[in-house]
Amino acid sequence: MAETTFATRAVAVELGRPTGALLQSGNKSRSLRGCLAPRFCAACHKTYAGSAAMAKFVTSVLLVLATAVLGGAEAAAPTLATAPQYGANPAAGHTFVHDGVALYYEVYGSGEPLLLVHGNGGSIGSLAAQIEHFRDHHQVIAMDSRDHGRSGDSADRLTYEKMTDDLAALLDHLEVGPVDVLGWSDGGIEALLLGMRYPDKVKRLVAMAPNLNPSEEALYPETIALMREALDSMPSEERDTPQGRRELKVTEMMLVEPNIDASELGSIEAPTLIMVGDHDVIRPEHAVEIYEHLPNGALKILRNATHTAPQDDPARFNRTVERFFRKPGPDAATFDLTNPRMRAQNASFYD
Repeated sequence: MAETTFATRAVAVELGRPTGALLQSGNKSRSLRGCLAPRFCAACHKTYAGSAAMAKFVTSVLLVLATAVLGGAEAAAPTLATAPQYGANPAAGHTFVHDGVALYYEVYGSGEPLLLVHGNGGSIGSLAAQIEHFRDHHQVIAMDSRDHGRSGDSADRLTYEKMTDDLAALLDHLEVGPVDVLGWSDGGIEALLLGMRYPDKVKRLVAMAPNLNPSEEALYPETIALMREALDSMPSEERDTPQGRRELKVTEMMLVEPNIDASELGSIEAPTLIMVGDHDVIRPEHAVEIYEHLPNGALKILRNATHTAPQDDPARFNRTVERFFRKPGPDAATFDLTNPRMRAQNASFYD
């Protein structure tokens, strides 16, 4: 089947082999671009099943934490050897307290403010390639979410709404806004919630691979099954460690949240770009559903890309985000694809 992308309404999704098929293929020879991740297939699943390594590996793939396989080390793109150690940089790091939780953040560059939001189980370092790119012409702000990275742990249950409120508190703390927002995976969920709950703080918004709910309408069943297995297979001695408690908390949250009604997206006033890989853990048709409920929405389905596109191909990913930030300008209608003329005008962007 030919692989194609689109951004039109009421058009069937016709893509290459979906993530579900890849998970069942047992094909270990496919590159990271062609499947969910190396070793993330039925054959290798058997190898890792029931072990702590399996739990950490599944967490790393599904929760956008490329470093979990290495035991939680900070992520950094291979090309950033000379860049600062994003996520662990004393020169740029600061802490403030919100809702009783100490939250760690870093700020780089100058220009229009851009808030970066990492995914579940990740940290500031997960977005190293985006910080390195955008700091040249933006004031880049990135924070470790509560129960993540160098930020403190919360005493109660973790929710996307609490993490979103932390982001709003950070913007108030820094006295900046409205800001552009780029969120990846769970960070994309928080980006959408920020646009819904705090519309005055958001100028433009990009959400890479968000989901509105944890059902099979949004995620492939294999994804949900592996998340559950990651929880069940974690040894009791790991569950009682600080890192183990964190992994349990963030993974359990994904199995029951978010719970956003698509109709609520209509409250997002900012121009919003939804991105997803054609081999993502998020169903492309779910990304289309999100897009279709946005009053000023745009959609980009990345060919031959997975959930980890911001790290796999940062040049393409960053270029797409930058084009969107530049193009809407004062006229968000430029991205209104209900207008055939607008759709034709912007066809190259969505190819």
